[in-house]
Amino acid sequence: MDLGLGGRVALVVGSSQGIGLGIAEALAREGARVAVTSRSRDRAAEAVAAIDGDASPFVADTDELDRLAELPAEVEAALGPIEILVANSGGPPLGKALMHDLDEWERTYRSLVLAPRVLAKTIVPGMQERGWGRIVNVGSTSTREPIPGLNLSNAHRMAAIGFLKTLAREVAADGITVNTVATGRFATERLASTHGTLEAAQAAAERDVPAARLGRPEEYGDLVAFLCSERAAYITGTVIPIDGGMLRTSF
Repeated sequence: MDLGLGGRVALVVGSSQGIGLGIAEALAREGARVAVTSRSRDRAAEAVAAIDGDASPFVADTDELDRLAELPAEVEAALGPIEILVANSGGPPLGKALMHDLDEWERTYRSLVLAPRVLAKTIVPGMQERGWGRIVNVGSTSTREPIPGLNLSNAHRMAAIGFLKTLAREVAADGITVNTVATGRFATERLASTHGTLEAAQAAAERDVPAARLGRPEEYGDLVAFLCSERAAYITGTVIPIDGGMLRTSF
């Protein structure tokens, strides 16, 4: 299937490892010109070296909004107008509802809600002028079923959904789609850290996930590549789970 991504410029935030890297690899494999970002220039460069396709490294941190606002101009100067934006960020610290202080709440809000807004504010006008654009937010199944011990994620990812759903309705007629992928359990360093080891995470998945395994970052990348494609032009404003059947809700 030709996804129509050849030559498209894609900015994938937080893409030097894990799910973000899986997305960058999938888009590059489909012919997109991918901007890979990391807080570390070395890690971004290492990720680019591992990608089979057209990829370039950039430095950015979703916690630094001023720097993030500058990023699109740098990407466009190097690669061309951004046509695809993938908003991704590392997960916030674990904790119960009253555990974290307000500084941590504000830090998480910047990373999960304000960072996508800052990027969209800069990139969407160009998409509107060209009459084409794709925005995909890397979210969590916690927006459907709050996850015990992940209070910061539960609260702030819901706020991001509210913003992105509003944006999706406003720009749909401009040829721009805006979607969120609700992430289940994937074989990443983040999941390993929450379970102690990746082996422990896999054992828990065999017990808890109907598919009886962890997801693979490349499987995630394939879904995002489709959502960014010409074929997905009528899919917008949605939250799509990728979780091996773990969610119990039917909506």
